[in-house]
Amino acid sequence: MAYDDLRSLLRALEREGDLKRIKAEVDPYLEVGEIVDRVNKAGGPALLFENVKGSSMPLAMNVYGTDRRLLKALGLKSYDEISEKIGGLLRPELPHGFVGVREAFGKLGAMTHVPPKKVKDAPVQEVVLTGDDVDLDRLPALFTWPEDGGSFFNLGLTHTKHPETGIRNLGLYRLQRHDKRTIGMHWQIHKDSRNHYAVAAKRGERLPVAIAFGCPPAVTYASTAPLPGDIDEYLFAGFVQGRRIEMVDCKTVPLQVPAHAEVVLEGWLEPGEMLPEGPFGDHTGFYTPQEPFPALTIDCVTMRRRPLLQSIVVGRPPTEDGPLGRATERFFLPLLKIIVPDIVDYHLPESGGFHNCAIVSIEKKYPKHAQKVMHAIWGAHMMSLTKLIVVVDADCDVHDLHEVSWRALGNTDYSRDLTVVEGPVDHLDHASYQQFWGGKAGIDATAKWPEEGYTRDGGWPNMVLPDPETAERVTKRWKEYGL
Repeated sequence: MAYDDLRSLLRALEREGDLKRIKAEVDPYLEVGEIVDRVNKAGGPALLFENVKGSSMPLAMNVYGTDRRLLKALGLKSYDEISEKIGGLLRPELPHGFVGVREAFGKLGAMTHVPPKKVKDAPVQEVVLTGDDVDLDRLPALFTWPEDGGSFFNLGLTHTKHPETGIRNLGLYRLQRHDKRTIGMHWQIHKDSRNHYAVAAKRGERLPVAIAFGCPPAVTYASTAPLPGDIDEYLFAGFVQGRRIEMVDCKTVPLQVPAHAEVVLEGWLEPGEMLPEGPFGDHTGFYTPQEPFPALTIDCVTMRRRPLLQSIVVGRPPTEDGPLGRATERFFLPLLKIIVPDIVDYHLPESGGFHNCAIVSIEKKYPKHAQKVMHAIWGAHMMSLTKLIVVVDADCDVHDLHEVSWRALGNTDYSRDLTVVEGPVDHLDHASYQQFWGGKAGIDATAKWPEEGYTRDGGWPNMVLPDPETAERVTKRWKEYGL
């Protein structure tokens, strides 16, 4: 059973010895980040800092820092549980293309336990602060890396809605605290909230924004999921959680937020209100440069009576967003198969920031099948940002990087098997020689056919494998050898 709120999850983790309370005073300037990064990379517990310098609010960190904790938070035994549910939803018709994805998720709306449920009273509105009582300095923002441009909130779930269609969006973006009432909205060029702001500005309208902290785990995960723009993240959160997410109307903006969040910031974004944002030590492991981004004035803060804040530390992988990325990889395999049905399995390595590299296995059916799959992936929603695609045969375990490397390094003639193209890259990509687009590569590491031009005598060689009967006999006698 997924946890309905952050607090119940933290209590459960503490009972199991997987949460450590830090009672000593800690400084949000560099010190908290150093502690969390060390604990995360050592596979350590969730952390609750009870005495953060400059704030009376406890700070929960590294909550989803291991696969075990994220699975527990979502009420799952394995990530495959959700992918199997999605796959079962899509069968037997298995529609193709983006329309098929939308139709599949549209079926969820018919499930009465999935759509969000509106409530009148909510724990997150036990305390309401407006006007001069709003003071973002009371919230423990983190200055994580030495060259950061300021203090940031890294796990605030941002709510907006399209000014014309009214379709809402839930996204996870870093938020720089500029002063007591102003935060920077790091909306990258490919994000739906950026589009909402652009439409509002074109209409000469201000955009309502609500930012929620300490949300139910399924909601936090859904905010990171690469869903198509017209699919409600709260519908998906309910699907993952297995129960409806309770929502409450905001106090000063026409938006809804999770009733069981810890803290919510509400405000209106005026057209053209921009401030320099960054630099920031990002999940790429490098600093992203300072750029102008929208600056939001906070008019209202609502919270629980004794709130806590949740944040994460990003930087050189592995970090806490690793399990979140692995969940997305597994959850969305059935949906990716709708768009690219040739795929048997795929892997998005954390060391590639998940979106930079995709390793894909296929059951090869015709010459140059691998190249067809590469181009299909480059046309598949946010997979279009993938910079390197490695295609292997179906008998290769895409999650075994040693096996993949052996195939990719040994099964390729780069004059024929390397595909180089140009296309869009992630907003945060520092390696492209200009922003937003750059070079991409595909490696065909499959066994080559004569029809593909491989006409050497004897054809493609067989792989070295043990004799099955001998292997079985050795296995049975293994103890006899004293090894």
